[in-house]
Amino acid sequence: MQARSHLLGMMLMLIVLALPGWAQAQETSDSRSQGLYRLPASSDIIGHVKIVEAAAKDTLIDIGLRHGVGFEAMQRANPDVDAWVPGKGTEVRVPTRFILPPGPHKGIVINLAELRLYYYPPVEEGETPRVETFPIGIGRQGWQTPLGKTTVTMTIKDPAWYPPESIIEERAEDGKKLPRVVPPGPDNPLGEYAMMLDIPGYLIHGTNQPRGVGMRVSHGCIRMLPRDIEYLATRVPNGTQVRIIDEPVKFGWDAAGTLFAQLYPVQHGGEKSVDIPSRSHAMKRLHDTVKQPPRFLIDFGRLEALRMDPDGIPTSLLLTGLPFPMPEPPQTFFTRTHLSKTFYNRIDASLQD
Repeated sequence: MQARSHLLGMMLMLIVLALPGWAQAQETSDSRSQGLYRLPASSDIIGHVKIVEAAAKDTLIDIGLRHGVGFEAMQRANPDVDAWVPGKGTEVRVPTRFILPPGPHKGIVINLAELRLYYYPPVEEGETPRVETFPIGIGRQGWQTPLGKTTVTMTIKDPAWYPPESIIEERAEDGKKLPRVVPPGPDNPLGEYAMMLDIPGYLIHGTNQPRGVGMRVSHGCIRMLPRDIEYLATRVPNGTQVRIIDEPVKFGWDAAGTLFAQLYPVQHGGEKSVDIPSRSHAMKRLHDTVKQPPRFLIDFGRLEALRMDPDGIPTSLLLTGLPFPMPEPPQTFFTRTHLSKTFYNRIDASLQD
């Protein structure tokens, strides 16, 4: 009897595991399924845009961080949705489709323009190449994150923070006294992990303020969500190459050979800190991507619309209609003859004179 009960229990468990709903629930409950992709062999694009319904107390930050997307990206993708009170049942677009950044698929690539980090982990021979992507927070105006190539030199668990003199002075101007050393714990802005870079004073680290990930709020370092930095820092070996770029215009091909574009606002210092990508830069990037005439017409009108209003969503540039309004076709000779009988009668009369 006990053996029969055990057998029935095992059969029931197998049936439950086979149900699609159960498998989906297990997959979506795993936070590490966010941002992990196989590296496509014949495409430059990963992921898919998601449409989700907001809960009553959701903000765009809450929805985005649940899906591995930062605040600025969520705002761009949902310009007509209230960022703080989307409203229960409101459909929200989650921009989880990405064109891979230009350059080698190696090590860590940080694209400041899209506030995103890409990691191409090393694989053994015969293994499927992978790419992992995560939202980041970067330096605000006046504290820009530097560009260039560097390497990971060391990973630290539970780092202490030694604030530089410039930050101590900045806090003092706001009436706040900052200690020379902030020990590990909830008040430490580095979080639980930090990866030191071969650039003095700059780190890739966690945070004690996760809602700031996906924004330009740091003093130049690269912030990550606590779950993301723990996952990354425990797997990235010392000596890994880190390439920091600032590329607001990305082009890439899908598996069918269609060209896509993904554009972001340009961020820089000065009075006008946010701008649109220049037309010359967009055309140069297009020329670099399309090295020979494509098999289809490129929709330059759509590209110009993306440039003027960059939303960070990969968009097809396949021309499917008229690129611009066309004038009415000219009338034929015979049509004009019927419409201008009097004119031609006058010609005939003049010939008879």
